[in-house]
Amino acid sequence: MNTFTELPKTTLYYHEGSSDKVYQAQIKEAGDRFIVNFAYGRRGSTLNTGTKTNVPVDLDSAQRIFEKLVKEKKAKGYTEGADGTPYLNGNQTPSGLLPQLLNGIEENEVQNLIQDDDWCAQEKFDGRRMLIQKQRDVILGINKKGNTIGLPLPVFEAVKLIKADVVIDGESIGDTLYAFDLLALDGEDLRAWPYRKRLTELTNVLFKVQQCTIKLVDTAFSTEQKRMVLAELQNGKREGIVFKLQSAPYTSGRPNSGGSQLKHKFVATLSAVVSKVNLRRSVEIRLLDDEGWQIAGNVTIPANHGIPKVGDVVEVQYLYAHRESGVLYQPVYKGKRDDVGQEECLRSQLKYKPEEEEC
Repeated sequence: MNTFTELPKTTLYYHEGSSDKVYQAQIKEAGDRFIVNFAYGRRGSTLNTGTKTNVPVDLDSAQRIFEKLVKEKKAKGYTEGADGTPYLNGNQTPSGLLPQLLNGIEENEVQNLIQDDDWCAQEKFDGRRMLIQKQRDVILGINKKGNTIGLPLPVFEAVKLIKADVVIDGESIGDTLYAFDLLALDGEDLRAWPYRKRLTELTNVLFKVQQCTIKLVDTAFSTEQKRMVLAELQNGKREGIVFKLQSAPYTSGRPNSGGSQLKHKFVATLSAVVSKVNLRRSVEIRLLDDEGWQIAGNVTIPANHGIPKVGDVVEVQYLYAHRESGVLYQPVYKGKRDDVGQEECLRSQLKYKPEEEEC
């Protein structure tokens, strides 16, 4: 029998021009041995199926076959959700709901909040912000702009299992939703409730459902717990850490400064507009300030991503920006952003190298 809690599986996607395809691969048990199955086809259509193992094999062999298959597909341009997953019910229309957006803080403020028992801490995930609204049989995703969007198919199926009507707030990464807030339950608006109470209610809702696609975000409350989480996230080279005031209500939108929910990123990221497509898989990016659009450098597009078009908004990770030019140092392309407008691609996002370290 398999001693693992879950056998490897993945869903890969390819979107370029009119081509919009999905490819799934999974290791499954076959008695005391294993097989590697696959499915493929156009997104939203009935998929063709097959197997890479005509006869069952041992687990090590199945894993090697699975890993080789995934590697081959990625080499052909398939990605794990970078440009979206099989989406259902996405119409890009105003939903009437807006998520609470977070302002950033520096390292000294992090240390203050770690020692403040009024604040709890959670991981800052490197994904897409997403609200999930379920009203009877209607299930919708809502992005950070407040527009309805499609849901990854596994998330859609998991939400169907929740018997109550809900509005859940979380971060979508591939086929997984990391849930951290509950805004409504069976028609009752919970946004005026303190965060600690909303989090408890969210825990109760998710624990009633047998699924592994919507994951409750771990929360640290004591100073010792928060210090441990911070160290684990930094050592694991994660995106960052979030602090939330436990007594605060849910406030939609982003405050001009401060707020009851704050984030600290360990790496710098920003949203920029593609201004030119270069040769050899790279693009020029630009940012907006009071004097207009300013060039922020070039970024290479990895082979497992489609090349964005001029005018697309893209997410870029970088080490720092040079003060005089505003050009990014060591930029890394993370993917397109359809939930960020060009007007949000501001030069004020830049994180500069400390002046004493400038050459």
